[in-house]
Amino acid sequence: MVNVTSELLIKPTLTMALTEKLLHYIWQYQLFNKQHLKTQEEQSLQIIQPGQLNQNQGPDFLSAKIKIDQTLWVGSVEIHINSSDWITHQHSQDENYNNVVLHVVWRDDCKQKLPFSTLEIQQLVPKLLLDKYKNLMLNHAFVACENSIAQTASIVIEKWKERLLVERLEQKAAYIDLLLKKSNGNWEELSWWVISRHFGGNVNGESFEQIAQSIPLTMLLKNRHSLFQIEAILFGQSGLLSTEFKDEYPKKLLQEYIYLKKKYQLRQPKVQLHFLRMRPANFPTIRIAQLSLFIHKNDMILSKIISTETIQDLKSLFEIEAKDYWHNHYRFDEYSILKLKKMGSQSINNLLINAIVVLLFAYGLYNHNQKLKDIAVKWLEDITPEENTIINGFGQLGIETQSAFDSQAFIQLKTKYCDEKKCLACAVGHYVIKPTDAELLQPMVCH
Repeated sequence: MVNVTSELLIKPTLTMALTEKLLHYIWQYQLFNKQHLKTQEEQSLQIIQPGQLNQNQGPDFLSAKIKIDQTLWVGSVEIHINSSDWITHQHSQDENYNNVVLHVVWRDDCKQKLPFSTLEIQQLVPKLLLDKYKNLMLNHAFVACENSIAQTASIVIEKWKERLLVERLEQKAAYIDLLLKKSNGNWEELSWWVISRHFGGNVNGESFEQIAQSIPLTMLLKNRHSLFQIEAILFGQSGLLSTEFKDEYPKKLLQEYIYLKKKYQLRQPKVQLHFLRMRPANFPTIRIAQLSLFIHKNDMILSKIISTETIQDLKSLFEIEAKDYWHNHYRFDEYSILKLKKMGSQSINNLLINAIVVLLFAYGLYNHNQKLKDIAVKWLEDITPEENTIINGFGQLGIETQSAFDSQAFIQLKTKYCDEKKCLACAVGHYVIKPTDAELLQPMVCH
């Protein structure tokens, strides 16, 4: 006799938690009771290899190896919530599924005559596993595993951080690859674009990159002996000289820019630079003045980065301050008290983390140079971590951040896994969800 109350309590749990992704996870890690397995056709089943998860078209797992009765089968495994999904998805008409040797389903709701066996697993999976998964999916805290992450084995977190960091660097390198195509393979040119973008910060970064792309690096380097000319070009292309001025300096910059624009046939990009809701030290005027000085002091940017040996030498490249006029100005025609406009240590660190390290890693990745990639990672270990809400959030959970290596890994974890509820693809999530061998033998979801 079926206990109706118990059945009603179970069904909402399944509705909230059960997905094919969860079934893939259960099958991939074999998180069910495999003692005395029987197919729906009452055949004995032994799983020798579950196969490799297929991210492309076709069956869910490839190259699986199973033994049914006394016959060894090698082929694909297809997984569904209901056995009737095979019909719904019309797999019988798809030749990609001709090599299926086992159909794994949560419930066998439709008896079919298929050329392979079916395994129903709903009575083999511990209810504890599904409950843990459901709790993570329904938890809308800073991270779903907030009550467990601090108790996760340190070796699990350390190894996961390494993978997260490399993943983040590879994703950023993909953007560098796009710029490489746009620059016709010119690494020095794209390095100028990337560094310019990060001088602009979060608010004006895209506009700064557009400005940089409108100015050939070769032309800048021809004029780098004159800081005044560099400033005229950058301020002119930014549109910040398109007004009437009272001060003599911006008037001279405008005059010089008109001459250089005609000489080099420059096309001024349509960009909008923002001043509101930011510290005066981050105003685009100050950042352009600092970027001008950087170009004035450095040529062959990427080559210099590659040849730099220590993180301190790298930082020294950006220990610059806007000169002369900018000592007592944050904007043109607006006088302020005397204050040197140096790049702060946190600004330098952010630029190193998000531009220089990424450039070096991407260059190493493109050229199959593991040494350069290792150096990029090592530099992150030598840089102090960022300070933001993500890092503070992990800190409140007892997760320490010692370096930019850690902070970049945790930013990747939060934005690409926690926020997207990809707990099944996360090493911490796996640690939290995965049942012990003893738990695999506990009462199942359905009875």
